Formats: sequence, C-alpha cells, structure tokens
Amino acid sequence: MDMGSEYLKIVQTRFENVKSLGDKTISQLSEEDIHWKLNDASNSIAIIAKHLSGNMISRWSDLLTSDGEKPFRNRDQEFEDDISSKQKMIVIWEKGWGTLFNTLNGLENHDLLKKITIRSEEHTVLEAIERQMAHYAYHVGQIVYIGKQLKDNSWETLSIPKGKSEEYLQQKLKKHQA
Repeated sequence: MDMGSEYLKIVQTRFENVKSLGDKTISQLSEEDIHWKLNDASNSIAIIAKHLSGNMISRWSDLLTSDGEKPFRNRDQEFEDDISSKQKMIVIWEKGWGTLFNTLNGLENHDLLKKITIRSEEHTVLEAIERQMAHYAYHVGQIVYIGKQLKDNSWETLSIPKGKSEEYLQQKLKKHQA
C-alpha cells in the first residue's frame, strides 16, 4: 500500500472518530439541551451542528473542481438558531458528514497533491483535509464540552472515566495479550 492510500484510510477513521464523539454527545441531549447557550456571544449545539454542516457541504461538494466557499453558502445564517427539533438538527448534521465522507471515499492518493481553492486561497487537497480536520475537531470538542456541562452527573463518559486509567490500561494489555 502506498503512503497516500494509507493516509486517506487513516484520515477517514479520524473523521469517523470525531463524528462519533459528536453523535454520542448528541444522543445524550434533550430538545432543550441542543438550544442552550451560556450567553449571547456563545453558540448552542444546534448552531454548531448547523455551522459544521454548512461548512462541510460547501468545502466537500465538488472539492476538486470548484472553490470550497460555494456561492450557495450563507455562513452568517448558520449562526441563527432556527432548528425546530433535535431530529431536524440530526438530519442537518448527517447531511454535512455524508458530503464529507462521500468525497473522501472518492479520493485517490494522486489527488492529495492537487491544488484546490478555499475562498480563492490555494491549498493542496492534503492541506485542505488537515485544515478541515482541525476545524471539525475544534467544534465537536465544543459540542462535547457543552454536553458534559449540561448533563453534569448524568453524563455518560466518551473516554476513560476519571480514576479508571490504570484499570483501562490493564484491560487493554490483557486484550492485546490474548
């Protein structure tokens, strides 16, 4: 296997892992929770999900042939909390991720060094992937943080529970030895 193909496989898994953190957080939240925000300068989970989807659809549609900031995108509107339900938010969320994964699945290793533009700024496809990974991980981290604050003691951890690191390590070592 060549390096480009291996990279595409790895980055696909990384994006899936980032999405999974968001999915597992969203599944713990109520209709009310997705619209909560600390103050007027903050974004709710619904707004963050809508923004991510808008960004993904714009960036990943026709990745190799058109600028990543599409004329149809209304970025400012992404920051208006007009999502009527958690189910509607999930549909929007999934549409964005679906666009990303469909495009990633169609990329070949020779595409990684092709030049594309985002807001008229030139990037290699590899640079654009890394740029979007950082952006999406940043916002999904916000979703997780907000969810954790809202759920407090009823939060179901998405990683190793506090005080359980050694136990987790031992389970991994036993599993690996088997």
